[in-house]
Amino acid sequence: GYFYHMMRQCRYSSKDLQGIELITSYVFNQAEYIRFNSTVGKYVGYTEYGVKNAEAWNKGPELAGELGELERVCKHNAPIDYSA
Repeated sequence: GYFYHMMRQCRYSSKDLQGIELITSYVFNQAEYIRFNSTVGKYVGYTEYGVKNAEAWNKGPELAGELGELERVCKHNAPIDYSA
């Protein structure tokens, strides 16, 4: 069989909400092929397939959706994460 995994991480470098970084990784058969990093502000491909998808996703609605996840998930949950 095949293994597909998507992982989303919020990284907090300080209590300032400007220091939050969202990283979304897409993995197929244990190889990361594409990643979104909110600091970079776009998708980056690591394989031939990933590069093609990154180009398309950076031009489409996927990019705006991922930037919305930074606000919706990371910044919204920051007070909970800082209190733990």
